[in-house]
Amino acid sequence: MQLKTLDGNILDQLKAAVLVAMPGAAVSVSGGGGHFSLQVVSTEFAGKSMLQSQRLVYSAIKHLMSGPSAPVHAIDSLETRTP
Repeated sequence: MQLKTLDGNILDQLKAAVLVAMPGAAVSVSGGGGHFSLQVVSTEFAGKSMLQSQRLVYSAIKHLMSGPSAPVHAIDSLETRTP
């Protein structure tokens, strides 16, 4: 997946990365300028703590947050819950 700096593309890439890690999840992404908010609803979170659930999401998007020219600088808000 090629990274682009346009926020619209980054929104799509964030959503796609979460869906690859958690197929069937409901993912909502907003933000721009390197700062984003995510809401993820998935059965993957069942029986997991909030921290464990958030780690699953961060693991899925880490490639978009690493390196000096990473398009994602911060996740300002991350909400995870089960359906």
